[in-house]
Parts: sequence; C-alpha cells; structure tokens
Amino acid sequence: MDATDSVGAAGRHPLRVTLSVWYALLLRESLTRLFSRRAAWAWLMAEPLFHIAYMLAIFTGIRAYKMGGVDVAIWLITGMCAFFMFRRVASQGQNAISANQALFSYRQVLPVDTVIVRALLEGVLMLLVTCVLLAGAALFGHDVVPDEPLLVIGAAFGLWLIGLGWGLITSVLCGLVAEVGNLIGFLMLLSGAIMPINSIPQPYRDYLILNPLVHGIDAVRLGFAPYYHAIPELSLPLLYAWALGMLALGLILQVHYRERLMHQ
Repeated sequence: MDATDSVGAAGRHPLRVTLSVWYALLLRESLTRLFSRRAAWAWLMAEPLFHIAYMLAIFTGIRAYKMGGVDVAIWLITGMCAFFMFRRVASQGQNAISANQALFSYRQVLPVDTVIVRALLEGVLMLLVTCVLLAGAALFGHDVVPDEPLLVIGAAFGLWLIGLGWGLITSVLCGLVAEVGNLIGFLMLLSGAIMPINSIPQPYRDYLILNPLVHGIDAVRLGFAPYYHAIPELSLPLLYAWALGMLALGLILQVHYRERLMHQ
C-alpha cells in the first residue's frame, strides 16, 4: 500500500488533522484567556502598563529623561513590551500541558499542540497590546514610528521563538522538577528591560550579554531609534542560535516524555 492509500485509509491527512486540532485549541484558548474571568482582557493591557508606569515614575523622580540617548518613555515601552513578548509566551506555554490535561483523552491532541497554540495566541495578543501602548504614547507627542521596522520584527520574532522554546522545555521539566517554573521571574532584571546593560560594571556585564534576551530587547530599541546606544556586542544571530537550540531541545523532550505528559 502506498502513502496515498494510507492517507485515504486513515481518513484525513495528518497535517489536516493537526491544523484542525490547532484551530479548535486556538478557539478554546482565546475564549479562556479573554473571558474566563471578569475583565480578563483588561489585565492584558494593565500588566505591562503598570510596569511601565511605575518605572517611568522612578526614572522621572531621579530626573533621568534619556536612556541610551533615547526618550526614557520610549526606552521603557519598547523594552518592556519586548520582554513581555518573551515572558507571556514562555509562562503560558509552561502551563499549557497541565491546564489541558483532560484533552489528551482525544488521541488527536498531543501535549506539544497545546504549547504551540498558546504561544501563537500570546504572540498575537502581545502584538496588539504593544500597538495600543505605542498609540497611547503617540497621543502624548512621542515618536513611535520605528526607523528600521524589519529589525524590530526580526528581534520580536526571535524573542517569541525563545518564549516558545522555553515553554516547550519547562512544560516538561515542571512535571519533573516544579521549581523550574520560578526561574522566569528572575529574567527581567537580567534582560536589560528595566536596567541599561551598558551601565553594568565589568566583569558582570560580560556575563549578562550571554543572555539572548538582552540582544533581542536592545535590537528592538535600536530599530525604533538608530541613535540608541545599544550594546556593542549586539547580535541577532546569537538570539536566533539560542532560539533554535531551545526549540530543538524542547521538541526532543516533548517527544521523549509524550506518554508521561499525557498521563501525569
């Protein structure tokens, strides 16, 4: 029997089955994410806005109006939104398998499907949130049009991929070592989202620039303002090397522990 006969005997092509599963999961996750709690959709906007507002208040209080040669408001908005692109994708992916355990009774639904769908949804939602925040900044007279939009898109996509990779890895590891899930809380301080990496003294700065989030966030800021004083070591290839490595490791773990994840 050839491959065509096998597909016909099974009913539908595996790719069509996978896309149907993703579509159904996306509808389910969208309703849960936006309407499971009162004003859940508002929290999507309020969380990054709160972080930006209190950090802006701190910088204004110490009379720091420029950061790396850029208006501090734009520096914070771009950096925090870039970090939240990673954080939300990573944290939602990390909890995707445990939150959808009941769905694995359907043989078409695999644990990796839930992580990927959550990552897609969070990426789209964070993109919308970023656009709204930038539009709000524009109303206050800030220049929010990126000078190098392709650089911004490339860096943001790299951060999304790292978030997906993190979700694939930790959704497996959290089932083995629950404390792994707490690591994401430390990454904001080490990513340059709220603290300029160029201000960190040596030798600690050399350690921090090994963090791929630093390169992604600085690349987003540089895309908005070409005169921004980015780290000299800025490297998108490093960002994508980390992303592809984490994706590969995450997929290997998902395949190896699939049965255990479905019945934990």
